Amino acid sequence: MMFPARLWMFVFLVFFAWGCAAPQVPSSPRELTFAPLEFHVPEVERLTLANGLRLYVQEDHELPLVELTVMIGAGSIGDAPELVGRTDLYAALLRSGGAGERDPAALDEFLDMRAANLSAAADTYAVTLSMSLRSDDLEEGLELLADVLRRPHFDPARLEVARRQALEGIRRQNDDPGNLARRVLARSLYGEHPLGRSATVATVNAIAREDLKAFHRTHVHPNNLWVGISGDFDRDRLLALLDAHFGGWPRADLDPQAIPPLESVDAPQTWVVPRNLPQTSILLGEIGIDKDNPDQYAVRVMNYLLGGGGFNSRLMREIRSNRGLAYSVYSFYQVGRHLPGLFIAGSETRTNAVLEVVGIKREIMTQMRELPVSEADLTLARESLINSFVFGFTDKHDVVAMTMRLDFYDYPADYLQAYRDRVAQVSAADVQRAARRYLNPEGQMLVLVGDVEAVAAELAAQGLRVKEFSLEY
Repeated sequence: MMFPARLWMFVFLVFFAWGCAAPQVPSSPRELTFAPLEFHVPEVERLTLANGLRLYVQEDHELPLVELTVMIGAGSIGDAPELVGRTDLYAALLRSGGAGERDPAALDEFLDMRAANLSAAADTYAVTLSMSLRSDDLEEGLELLADVLRRPHFDPARLEVARRQALEGIRRQNDDPGNLARRVLARSLYGEHPLGRSATVATVNAIAREDLKAFHRTHVHPNNLWVGISGDFDRDRLLALLDAHFGGWPRADLDPQAIPPLESVDAPQTWVVPRNLPQTSILLGEIGIDKDNPDQYAVRVMNYLLGGGGFNSRLMREIRSNRGLAYSVYSFYQVGRHLPGLFIAGSETRTNAVLEVVGIKREIMTQMRELPVSEADLTLARESLINSFVFGFTDKHDVVAMTMRLDFYDYPADYLQAYRDRVAQVSAADVQRAARRYLNPEGQMLVLVGDVEAVAAELAAQGLRVKEFSLEY
């Protein structure tokens, strides 16, 4: 009878010892602790062909696919005032206008038969081509890409199709009050500068096929191209294919695309666009910062607390959560690549609440300037920005394209590696200094799109400058 008693005692001691060694279960999820996040920015191989074409390469054999991104170093900032919209039409025709031995229909059929995708888009400083295809079709795909870049047709019939699509876009550009408000704000702050212009019926109709061919002759050369490639390929074979299709393309003498400097901004005023809408779109804005601004990290933290942090931001918390005046409230800085971008604080609200919402926004911005942020708020903003940084690296081709774009815009070599440390070093004093320098509520343009005639009259009665924006711009 002694043996079973000793056995039970042994089992009890084993479970007792295990219970003492097991980790304590916290009573609340807030008590959970985690090891520090370990993250290293992925490395992308950089190469340059003898003719100056820059390559960014990363193998990824997870799926039998290849993705390519090509950047041409010229964009819409070079469009003449009478030809605004030219670079957008150029990008559309580069994709759809035929190339090499293929007319437009044959080019489309080539892509369709291989389930491949090719697109092109223009922005302020570049034209970007994106291509995805099966790895088995890589050789044919590179041959097609070489035709598009070196031997485009700019088919006249496809030009007219693209022109009609552009004109339809202009006809409908005022349908969305939010987009209309942003166009008005850009125009009011940048004026006649290319950053303030937008295409009109007259400028789009003035664009000729020769204008597109001239853009191509001037800007599309191997030493003005950046090419990012990721996916399922053998690196050495890929380089051999690229050399076969692009290596014999001679480099050219290039003049960098001119970037006109910004002119002085008009005195702050209110621009109104009367529209019969139940909600009014409200934008407050001013000229912000560019990528070379050493205060950009303090500005990022400051804006997170102001309106960039969703429900953690002061604008959202006060205007939506506490007062129920709007569904969407936000702010952001467009960090300009070569010239300062815009700061925008936006929202939509019912007409009889417009002035109250504008007043709250300005009051919160003033508080950001006058009062230092708390340590708790500062920690929340810094940690949120640092922790969200890693989600920009979930897609391998996005990493390749991001690395390429950072080089294209001449970001510092350690920008990605040092980003989190620089955000972590932002202090409360830095945030207040950034707010005082880059957040000027009394100097901002105000744009109102909606049923705002009564609001405009009230603002004018207060002695403020109020103008109606002409939609003919």
